[in-house]
Amino acid sequence: MAKKVTPYKDSELGKKDQVTQMFDNISENYDGLNRVISFGIDIKWRKRVVAILTAQQPKNILDIATGTGDLAINLVETGAKKIVGLDISPGMLEVGKKKIIHKKLDGTIEMIVGDSENLPFEANSFDAITVAFGVRNFETLEKGLDEIYRVLAPGGTFVVLETSVPTKTPFKQGYNLYIKYMLPAIGKLFSKDKSAYTYLSESASVFPHGNAFNNILRKIGFIEVENKPQTFGVASIYVATK
Repeated sequence: MAKKVTPYKDSELGKKDQVTQMFDNISENYDGLNRVISFGIDIKWRKRVVAILTAQQPKNILDIATGTGDLAINLVETGAKKIVGLDISPGMLEVGKKKIIHKKLDGTIEMIVGDSENLPFEANSFDAITVAFGVRNFETLEKGLDEIYRVLAPGGTFVVLETSVPTKTPFKQGYNLYIKYMLPAIGKLFSKDKSAYTYLSESASVFPHGNAFNNILRKIGFIEVENKPQTFGVASIYVATK
């Protein structure tokens, strides 16, 4: 089971409310900081997610923890007729809606406030579901994955893009130094929420990755589960089928 890490450890709020507050606070600077923190490599990772789903030709896609809509916007390239971006943070969604309108994609992409652990959709509703850098923020991981399994259509594809921890030297040591010291320092320089990037680094380091996450997906009921390590293992793309 994943260790629970919350942004504001002295808060009386639960993880879900704390995560909502944190992302609302950093929404205005989130896209720019993401590019800096990942050195822009996250763009390449999202393109690989799009390539995986393009081969599946989904008619509709649900992008959970959509944030400011980066992946939802990229997913238009799959040819899907309808894409729903769902996030618990209204602040992040507002940024995303502006980007979508600017790109004239509001006829294809719908952005809605919602809880990943209580999805407002009927069972078997989506041909594909994606989550990019969001599953580690679920308050109860297995509950969120159960909900994803419920609303995914039989034969549908579930793709997760998430941080992971490299296992080979010297990448493991370099990653640990970066995630523990540099990431929080960069966040504190550019974000008004001083705890946010400390939380993001801590949550990344304790999240079950690789085979551990594969096994959780299998426990939920997913089949054809595989993970594809990215960039020396600092991220992974997980692909599974219902």
